[in-house]
Amino acid sequence: MQNLIKSIKKRVNWTIINLVSMGLILVLLGILTVWTDFVLRLVVGLFILIIAYAFFHLAYKIWWIKQEVEKFFKW
Repeated sequence: MQNLIKSIKKRVNWTIINLVSMGLILVLLGILTVWTDFVLRLVVGLFILIIAYAFFHLAYKIWWIKQEVEKFFKW
């Protein structure tokens, strides 16, 4: 039981780090959109890529938690 809690806590910490880093990137890109049209296009493209990455990452985290729960209960 402690191994399950420890591994879930570790994954939650990494998820928090990933969300904070994506937030910082979005803030920097938001500041850059003020200056040029090219940067605005670049930001929109990168924003779409970041959202796609977030969906893939969230799907992986959910899949990993499912695997850990299945290992714990041995379904």
